[in-house]
Amino acid sequence: MQGGCGPGGWDVHPASRIHAVQCEPCFHLKPQNSLLKNEYLLTVVAEERDVLLLGLRYSSTHLHFLFLSEDTAGAWQTRVSFRSASLMDSQWHTLVLAVSAGSFSLIMDCGLPVDIMADVPFPATLSVRGARVFVGSRKRTKGLFTVSAEGCLPPGLRGCPMSLAELSIPRVLQGKPGDNEVLRYPYERKVTLGSRPPCTKAQDATFWFDAARKELHLCANSQWVSVLAAKAKLDYVEEHQRLPTNSETLGLEVFGIPGVGLFVAAAHRKAKSAIYKWTDGKFVSYQNIPTHQAQSWLHITIGREIFLAVANFGPNEKGQEVSVIYKWSHRKLKFTPYQRIATHSARDWEAFQVDGEHFLAVANHREGDNHNIDSVIYKWNPSTRLFEANQTIATSGAYDWEFFTVGPYSFLVVANTFNGTSTKVHSHLYIWLVGSFRLFQSFLTLGAADWEVFRIGDRLFLAVANSHSYDVGMQLRNDSYTINSVIYELNVTAQAFVQFQDIPTCSALDWEFFSVGEDHFLVVANSFDGESFSVNTPPPPHPSIYSSAKEPLSRVLRLRTT
Repeated sequence: MQGGCGPGGWDVHPASRIHAVQCEPCFHLKPQNSLLKNEYLLTVVAEERDVLLLGLRYSSTHLHFLFLSEDTAGAWQTRVSFRSASLMDSQWHTLVLAVSAGSFSLIMDCGLPVDIMADVPFPATLSVRGARVFVGSRKRTKGLFTVSAEGCLPPGLRGCPMSLAELSIPRVLQGKPGDNEVLRYPYERKVTLGSRPPCTKAQDATFWFDAARKELHLCANSQWVSVLAAKAKLDYVEEHQRLPTNSETLGLEVFGIPGVGLFVAAAHRKAKSAIYKWTDGKFVSYQNIPTHQAQSWLHITIGREIFLAVANFGPNEKGQEVSVIYKWSHRKLKFTPYQRIATHSARDWEAFQVDGEHFLAVANHREGDNHNIDSVIYKWNPSTRLFEANQTIATSGAYDWEFFTVGPYSFLVVANTFNGTSTKVHSHLYIWLVGSFRLFQSFLTLGAADWEVFRIGDRLFLAVANSHSYDVGMQLRNDSYTINSVIYELNVTAQAFVQFQDIPTCSALDWEFFSVGEDHFLVVANSFDGESFSVNTPPPPHPSIYSSAKEPLSRVLRLRTT
């Protein structure tokens, strides 16, 4: 908290208790009156009784720490006094106060600690029920300090908190140029600078400050444990690998198999689709699987069993529209055909669990020229060990399913693209109620091709990728593809998603959300601006791979961070 020195205070949670050695309070102060002789810097006051529970008071020669002590004979105020240099120089000063049962330690301006063993110990717990915190005053009088409370440091870490928080090298750690000696303090805390030092039993409980990466580490159990890490920042993206494919690729699925490795399944428009395995720092061909205008792959795990489902858009050699689920053979180390499911120009699969049961939803795009057909939700039957039809949902040129949860509620949203006459159609959000999905909310979309669900803190968002605006009878124009895609945010009070932001896109086909450190990013896959398929698309997250629907070549990108 940052505060001037008025008499105002902060309420303490009614159930709060202060525990000794729970943390080391740190704050910064700057006096505003050089004539000040005796002033409270911080107090905790029980207002009903007007009793000082905790306080830090400044005089011309001392800093006094006061606290309430109690025993069977009653309560009295105890004072622990630290001799200190004058603070009245109109400069900022840093104070760190460490309190344990019988020991009190004060560090001023990142210097050496002043330790006092008091006759009266600090109470094991101190009730602050109904109390208020006053910064720079003692309730009634107006203080003359500007105080910035830094918060709590872990017990024993008594460095320069303000500098460390800003990830710069503290003055007390800098030493002489080229110096890499261990700094020794009376309380046996040691900090080493430079390259990674050894971490053995001899170095246990010592600190190492990595000046190059600006990170603080603690040696514990013969391992360096990060105490204060530098925040990763997105720097740039570079191409890591060019991956030749059997044909143009419409979808990619990255997944891992425990004990085997990392794989990517590529959905190829023509010929066979391919599975690649990460080997020696790159993806190499691992297995080819016959498909028919494959649109996407989906990795599914049920217990110890691993499956891959392909969405086939075109008919097979017999003229049948069939999508196939493949199962991983631990003996052959290959995927083998497991179950065939009749689909209609399938675009996408989505796997999810509700109440411990496994489901699989297919987005049926059209049957012949009819786009207004049912998409199907399948349920895993543990007895037959097959996916069986469980529910049909009317869709219009369905392109994508997306599943997510909000607390105890399960949702499934579909991207509807075309109803036979227009791309201006409603896409629908369904909620799971009493054993089936029921309509919850509708969104007016323009050739919706994808939904992306993401969270930032406790906020939940839904982003739709709008591909193009078209009506039968109208001529397609260049601006039919340059339209807004929309981000919606869940409004808990309204119990609905409300429009949050419009983003101009060029025939958007996909959204991907990712985070780097404390920064969050949303990537859109633009495909066509009305004149060219060479449009700017920001790169996806690391490690990332993106496909090309126009050439038999995919690319693996590497995300660089600072």
